[in-house]
Amino acid sequence: MPLVVARASVPLEEVDVAEELGTADAWVTIVWNDPVNLMSYVTYVFRSYFGYPQEEAERLMLLVHHEGKAVVSTGNLEEMERDVQAMHSYGLWATLQRSGE
Repeated sequence: MPLVVARASVPLEEVDVAEELGTADAWVTIVWNDPVNLMSYVTYVFRSYFGYPQEEAERLMLLVHHEGKAVVSTGNLEEMERDVQAMHSYGLWATLQRSGE
């Protein structure tokens, strides 16, 4: 039996590129300052878990220390939930929120 392909002449729908790339629904992981963890330990966590170079890990750690918080990763909701859980497993206080809020 021959295969019949029909083509509809329907106008193409406009697509939001940010939505297609998943950046419209971006989330961030925020690490908060706490009175317990040493600055060297926070730097170690950022290097070992996120793979940041020493300088970037120290920059983020100093933001946490001086500003009270720092955005340490950006991605979709599931990735940020995983990162927050990982930060908790290292003993750091972390939350997630929509990017831009």
